[in-house]
This record gives sequence, C-alpha cells and structure tokens, in this order.
Amino acid sequence: MARSLSLGRECGTPRSGPPRPQGPQARCALGRRCTVSEKCRSPRPGWTMTPLRNVVKIAIQMRDAIPQLIQLDQAKPLAAVLKEVCDAWSLTHSERYALQFADGHRRYITENAAHFQVPPLLCPTSSPLFLLRSCQDLEAEQLLGGLQSDSHEGRREALRRLIPLASDMTFAREVISRNGLQRLGTIIEDGDDLGEVLALSLRAFLELMEHGVVSWETLSIPFVRKVVCYVNMNLMDASVPPLALGLLESVTLSSPALGQLVKSEVPLDRLLVHLQVMNQQLQTKAMALLTALLQGASPVERKHMLDYLWQRNLRQFIYKNIIHSAAPMGDEMAHHLYVLQALMLGLLEPRMRTPLDPYSQEQREQLQVLRQAAFEVEGESSGTGLSADRRRSLCAREFRKLGFSNSNPAQDLERVPPGLLALDNMLYFSRNAPSAYSRFVLENSSREDKHECPFARGSIQLTVLLCELLHVGEPCSETAQDFSPMFFGQDQSFHELFCVGIQLLNKTWKEMRATQEDFDKVMQVVREQLARTLALKPTSLELFRTKVNALTYGEVLRLRQTERLHQEGTLAPPILELREKLKPELMGLIRQQRLLHLCEGTLFRKISSRRRQDKLWFCCLSPNHKLLQYGDMEEGASPPTLESLPEQLPVADMRALLTGKDCPHVREKGSGKQNKDLYELAFSISYDRGEEEAYLNFIAPSKREFYLWTDGLSALLGSPMGSEQTRLDLEQLLTMETKLRLLELENVPIPERPPPVPPPPTNFNFCYDCSIAEP
Repeated sequence: MARSLSLGRECGTPRSGPPRPQGPQARCALGRRCTVSEKCRSPRPGWTMTPLRNVVKIAIQMRDAIPQLIQLDQAKPLAAVLKEVCDAWSLTHSERYALQFADGHRRYITENAAHFQVPPLLCPTSSPLFLLRSCQDLEAEQLLGGLQSDSHEGRREALRRLIPLASDMTFAREVISRNGLQRLGTIIEDGDDLGEVLALSLRAFLELMEHGVVSWETLSIPFVRKVVCYVNMNLMDASVPPLALGLLESVTLSSPALGQLVKSEVPLDRLLVHLQVMNQQLQTKAMALLTALLQGASPVERKHMLDYLWQRNLRQFIYKNIIHSAAPMGDEMAHHLYVLQALMLGLLEPRMRTPLDPYSQEQREQLQVLRQAAFEVEGESSGTGLSADRRRSLCAREFRKLGFSNSNPAQDLERVPPGLLALDNMLYFSRNAPSAYSRFVLENSSREDKHECPFARGSIQLTVLLCELLHVGEPCSETAQDFSPMFFGQDQSFHELFCVGIQLLNKTWKEMRATQEDFDKVMQVVREQLARTLALKPTSLELFRTKVNALTYGEVLRLRQTERLHQEGTLAPPILELREKLKPELMGLIRQQRLLHLCEGTLFRKISSRRRQDKLWFCCLSPNHKLLQYGDMEEGASPPTLESLPEQLPVADMRALLTGKDCPHVREKGSGKQNKDLYELAFSISYDRGEEEAYLNFIAPSKREFYLWTDGLSALLGSPMGSEQTRLDLEQLLTMETKLRLLELENVPIPERPPPVPPPPTNFNFCYDCSIAEP
C-alpha cells in the first residue's frame, strides 16, 4: 500500500516521535540534508512522494457518527477524495455522497472548487446517481417533496432546510430545474398559513431569485397581486411584510410592466404606515420600495408623488424618527435617503435645463416683479405716468443696478445651466427675505460701480455652484450613502440654501474688498466655504448658516497660507534629499498597515446587474498572509471569526488585480453615467481554478476602502502601491518624520510618550457673574 511522506506541522497535527530539526537544511527521514520544501531524491521502497503543500488533514463529520480527521491530497480528483472519505467510515457507493461545508451557508464542494485549504468542518450528505450533481439532485428532490407534504410541520421543516442551501448556485439550479420556484409560488399564492410558513416561503423564493437564473419579469400577475395583499394586510407575523416589500422592490426595479402594477396596487398611504412602525427592518424595506416606485415613475408622476408625501409630513417623520432616531442608521437606509434626496433635487433639473424665453409674458412679468421688489417705481408713487422711452430707460438702468450684465436680463438667463432655476432662486429670496433682498441691492447700489457686488450675476453663478455641489440632474448612484440631513429638516431646502449662499457672497465680497475684476476669485472662496461646510453634514439649516458664516475670508486665507507654508518648507534641496532616503522605510510601514487592514477585514455589499443588493459579505486576509477568507453575513451582525468563513482563496493562486472597467462584474453594465460610481469602486482578483480563470469581485463601500484594499492586494502580488491614498499617506508620514528630524537638529526634546490628559473637574457648581464689571 502506498504511503505519503509529509511533515506533521504541514498536515495540521504534531508529529509523533523525537523532534526533527527544522531550518533551511533540516534532515529528512533518510538522514539527508534538504530544505523543507525540497522533494527527497532517494525515496524508500514502497513510499510515494507527495508535495507537502498538497497534503492536509481536515475534519469531516457524518450524521450520527464521530467526526474524524482524514488526510487528503488536494491534487487528487474529487471522486478520489470522496472515495477516501467513504472508506474511512466503511461506506460503499461513494458516488452517492458529496462534501458540504458544515458551517456558514453549507455550500457544496464541486470539482471546480475542490481545494481543501484546511476549510471548516465538512459534512458528507447522501445523494444519488452522478458524482457532481448527485448530492444536489437528491437533496433538492427530498426538500421539494417535503414542500408538498400535507403536514404543516413537514413543510416548515423542509423550508428551514431549503433556505441555507438556496444560496449555493449549484443547488439553486437543481431546485429551479425541478420547478421549485413554482412550488414555492403555490404556497405563497395559497396563503393557507400567514405565519412562519409564509415567511419562510418568501425568504426561500427571494434566495433562489437572487441568483439571476430566472428573470423577475416572468412572475405572473396573480402572484404579484398576492404579494401586494401581504403588504396591504395587517398581519400578525411581523416577519412577513419586510419580505413581501423586498420582493416587490425587486419586481419594481426589474420589470417596468409589473412595476406599474405594484404602483397601482400599493397605496402610498400604506407605505407611510409601514414607515411609521418602529421596526428598522420594516422601515428600510418600505423606504426601498418607495424609492423604487419613485425611480420608475415619470418626472410628472414623481413630482405628484413627492408633493403628496410631503403633504402627509413624510419629511418631518424622516427627520425626527429616522435621522434622529436613538438607534444607529443602517447603510441600506442611508442609501435610500440619499436616493430620495437625489430624486427631490432632480425635480429642479427641468428648470435648470430651460433657458428664459424672451417672448414669454409670464417670465417677463417675473423679472418686473424682481425689479419692483428692489426699487420704488417712479410715476406710480407720485401718481404721474411715464413715457414709454422713459420707462424703458428706467427699467434698463435698474436692471443694471440689480447686477445683470445686459440691459435686457433675458440674455443673462439664456445660459443653461442654470436657466430658469436662477430666476426661481432670486424670486424666492425677494419674496421670503424681502428685508435682506432690499438691503443687498440698495447697499451695493450706493457703492462705487467697480466695488458693487452684482446680485443677478452672483445669483446665476451661485445657482450653478449649488447644482454642482449637490449633483442636481445627475443619476443616482447604486452605492452612495452621502445624504445631507438638513434637506429633510427644511421645506424648499435648495432655495433656502441659496438664500444663505447669496448673503454669504455679499459678506465675503465686503471682507475681500472686491471689485468687478475679482468676481471669479470671490466665487472660488464662496465655493470653498460652501463645500467645506456641506462636508460637515450639518443637521439643520440654522447650523449650516452658523458654520458657514464662521468660515470667514480670513479663515480661508489662514488655511491657504498653512498649506502654502507646508509646501514651501518641503521643497528645500536638503529636505528633498532627506525625504528620498526616508521613502523606502515609510513605504514599508504603509505596506504593513495595508496588510493589517486586510487582516481586520471589511464588510462588502453585493451588487447585481439589476439593483443594489441588501446582502453583505465579509472578506479578510489570514494572519499568515496566505489566504483570503470570505463568506456571507447579515447586516448588524458582529464580525465573523476566521473559522466561520466558508470560502478561501490562496494568495499563491492569485494572478492579477483588476480595477474599474476591466472588472468582469461591471464590464457588462455599460458606460452610462449611473455606473460611474461602480467603476470607481470596483476591483477584482483573477485567480486559477483548476484549468480555468476565475474572478473574485468586489465593490468597495467607500473610496478609502477601495484604496486600502487595492494597495494591500498589490502588495500581496508584489506590485507597486500607486493609489492616491498611498501618495497622501506617504506625504503625511514624510512631513511628520521630516519635522521630527528638524526638531532633533535644534535639540528640542521629544518625549517618547504623549503628555497625560488632565483629569476633568470634579466640582461643576460654578458660574460667571456677568454683572461684575472688570477693573
């Protein structure tokens, strides 16, 4: 009988007998000096030499039997592996058995994935006929037979076993090929049990449909209407409505025809009822369906729907009960609030894309209202009339004072963008803040011509600036979560933000003592002020106003001067030479940090070709930097342990790192604007899977995570880390290290540890008497 020669530490168990010397020239069993990885050239008779890296011991368990550690050769075919496993338990007909992960999602081991890199506990399960499909065939047939059981308990047990297996693509195909979806659909449509069995059926149906084997467009109208009934009903089982809402969201996003059916059958008031239930999962699914219906509606329908929702105080409810809820907001809800904000701002796009029509009587009257709100009309106040030429000359002069570049303001508003949106902003400001509007215009009218701040020109440019900062008219991202809470705390938030911005423009203009030639410079400062303040995500318009006014022109100058001094201090030739010598050491430090970040792991979100997924998966690097371990997990769950992650990818099998449009999971999505964010966050690992090339695809949750992971994977592959984040980190480390070296040259003592933080005061019973005058 052939035997394998391998070191115990490679098999995962200690070797019995006296310790064998280790090191680059350890002695093998024959007494020869050779490296650990070197194959012995003089095998004993009866011994078959097997590379140590292919031989492992794995724990395998069978139902009603004691688990065993069985030594397996990874280089052997799966059939031979199964034969050895069955021989260990004296089982015949090894072709009727398959290997399945015992932990996690219980996925089957197939020939294409038969790499036993010391995986979690594996479990043989019975199966008929063929090797690769036998286990899935029999298991699927048994579970589907259980779904047709007359026993309520039998159906429930079959559904419980089906759900964890449905995430396996091979098993899902077997279930679907045996009309498993139709059998689940029958249970859902019958509705005999509105409790746990219905919830399990909906969950299993969703799991099978997520693989994309069957299109959502193939669902029947009666089935969709039945699911709609579960949304509109008051069910006792709280787990059914979120699942029904999730199913309808997928239908709405995937099928326009069925989406119209859902839109007509699910009242908005019913979604508002679900949103008001203090259940985060139900709120998230209701918001998901709401945003899906809004995205599928026409611009006119979308405006009517949003107006109705605002009349029903949806904005106030979101602001008070979701944004300011005591429980932390989930990533999925943050994304849907971002989508809702983008759709709200998208209603401004038609006005932004429409230039002023000089032949429109309504628009000419709006311009006259804007002029009359700023200046007292001559002739009307004295009761005397004006000639047509006199009136025309007076209007042209007053429009000039308002800050229009042309005597005919229609020529200024022909620019697209901002088009009529700029006129809307100016009218809103004049009507809702008449005192501030009059003060702005009259104050600048009294200045010298070259020092006056042009209201109209500034309003037009400010509107363009706000549209760029808030991405008005741009498609919704599939991954973004960047919403501004203050947009849900204020009606007419865009126009209110303009009112704050135009007064900030006048304030900054005076602080800079600007002239007409400095207009572009002032707008650059205003852009920086608004962008910095928006990045802080203020929760209310008043807080935004306070923060943006505190960021004065002097503060902006101080920030710019600090950046300039920082750049100048690092350009001296001796400093540049020192930085070049420090770079290799600091790049090694950055590489170490990137690999540590990969070892900590990251939670990624699954993205399909049809919609944003609410499923998550976790991926991390093993501590020895030899394996990428990953697996699915639920949102809100604690980070999994390495042992609980079912999937593994050896670093040695990795070929290359792909990013952006080169990734296979975004390549087929096209080059539309809505996919730009996916290109920026997508990366893939190509690796060897047998004789085929496979891919492990990622969508990073943020730009920073994208840089950290691509840098870490590049380091594992031996490629240079050339991301923008690496450049910034290297620059920061170089600056800090350079400053420390310069301080050492000046004999400035640098403590090894930071100074202790002083303790907080123990007596808070004090006050300051403002009535006491200072001496």
